[in-house]
Amino acid sequence: MKSVIICDMEGLITNLNDGAIQMFGYDSNELVDIKRVSIFSPGEIVLQNVLGWLKKANQTGEHTAKTNFIRKDGSQFAAKIQITPNFVNGKNKPQTGYCGITEEISEEVNIKINFLTKIIKGVAITRVGFASASLFPIFSVASYYAGIGDNLFSPISLLLTTVGILFFHLFSNLYNDYYDVSDGTDEANTEYFNAGMNSSILKGAQLSGGSRAVELGLITLRGTKSLANRMFILGLLTAFGILYTSYINTGSTSNAIYSIIIAFIGVFIGYFYTAKPIQLSSLYGLGEISIFLAFGPLLTLGAGFAISIDTIQLYSQEFYNLIILGIPLGLLTTNILFINQYPDYTSDKKVGKNNLVVFLGKKNSRWIYGLNLILATASLFEIANRTTDKILYYLVPIVIINSLFLFIGLLKNYDKRSLVKYNIQTIYFQILFSIIYMLILTNFS
Repeated sequence: MKSVIICDMEGLITNLNDGAIQMFGYDSNELVDIKRVSIFSPGEIVLQNVLGWLKKANQTGEHTAKTNFIRKDGSQFAAKIQITPNFVNGKNKPQTGYCGITEEISEEVNIKINFLTKIIKGVAITRVGFASASLFPIFSVASYYAGIGDNLFSPISLLLTTVGILFFHLFSNLYNDYYDVSDGTDEANTEYFNAGMNSSILKGAQLSGGSRAVELGLITLRGTKSLANRMFILGLLTAFGILYTSYINTGSTSNAIYSIIIAFIGVFIGYFYTAKPIQLSSLYGLGEISIFLAFGPLLTLGAGFAISIDTIQLYSQEFYNLIILGIPLGLLTTNILFINQYPDYTSDKKVGKNNLVVFLGKKNSRWIYGLNLILATASLFEIANRTTDKILYYLVPIVIINSLFLFIGLLKNYDKRSLVKYNIQTIYFQILFSIIYMLILTNFS
C-alpha cells in the first residue's frame, strides 16, 4: 500500500489517494484544502528536516528519505517517502507544489533532533521573532536620549527594560495562542500564511493564524498556558529590578510609578487581545488601536520613564516627545498585524473575530494600511529634517520606495495567496524603518 499526497507550495493538501486515507486514518474531507502535510509528521521533524527535503527535491528533481509519521489516532510508524516537485506543465512552467509517495517500512527509524532544532522549537512556540515589535521602540528611546545629550539614560535600566518587555511580549504571544486554540479560531483557519521557502530569514515561520505549535505537537495547550504564566512571573521579577534601578537613578518613585501604570496597561492589552470577556481583537477596530498604542506611544513613554536618569514631569515637553516617538513604530507594527488578517479573513469572520479587515472587507481595508505607511514615512521625514547630520536625511527615500512597493503589492494581491510575499516584506520593512529611525534619532537636535 502506498500513500500519494499532493500539496501546494505552502504544504496545503490538494489531493490524495485511497492509500493515504488508509495509511493515515483520515477521511479526504478532513484534509483536502484544509490541512497542511505537516500534520503527518512529529513537529520537531517538521522544523528540522522538511524544508531541507523540499529544497533537495527542487534541486535534484526528487528526494527520498526515511522518517516517522503520525496517524490520526496519534500512533507513529516508520516510512520511506519520495518527494518530487510538481509543475503546471513541465519543468519550464511555474512550480505548483509537491507530490509525496509514502510507503510504510518495518525497520526502526531514529531521527536525531539536534540542539539547534530545539532552539528553533522554542522560537516557534513563543514566536519570539515578532518581539522586535516591542524591542525597537525601547532602542529608539535610547537612541533619542543618546542624540540629545550625554548620560541621559541608564544602560542597566535599558537592559532590564529590554528583558522585562521581552518576557511580557512572550506572555502575550503564548496567551493569544492559548485562547485562539481554545476558542477554535486556529482550527477554523485553513488559509493562514507560512513563510515557507519564500524567505531566507523567516524560512518556515508562521506569519498568520497563530504559531500552530499545538497543532504540530510542539507543545500541549496546557503547556502553552503554563509557559505563558512563567513568562509573566519572569516579567514581574524583572519589573521589580527596573523599578528599584529607576529609584536609585532618580531619587524618586515618580518614574517608577508611571512605568508600573503603563506596563499594567500593556499587559492588559496583550492578555485581553484574545481573552474573553473583552477580546479586543473582535471589537471592530479597537484591537488595532490597542496594538498601535501598546507597541507605539505607550511603549516609548513607558521605556522613557523606565530608563531615564531624570524625573520626567507629566505633560512636559519630554513627556510629549516620548509619545510622539512611538507613533510611527506603532503604525508599522499595526500594519504587520493588519496584513496578517487578510489570509485569516474567512476564519475570523466565521468565528466572529470582527477585526477591521473583517468589518471593512479586504478591498476597503487596503487604504488603512496605506495611510499607516504614509503617516510613518512622513514622521520619519520630519524627524530627519531636524537632525545634525543631514546625510541621514537621504535615507528617507529608501523608506518611501519600500512603502510604495508594499502598498502596490497589497493593492494588487489583497485577495491572492501571492500576498504572502508582502506579509514577509512588511516585517522586513518594519525592521529597516526602525534601524534608519534609530540612526536618525542618534543625531536628533
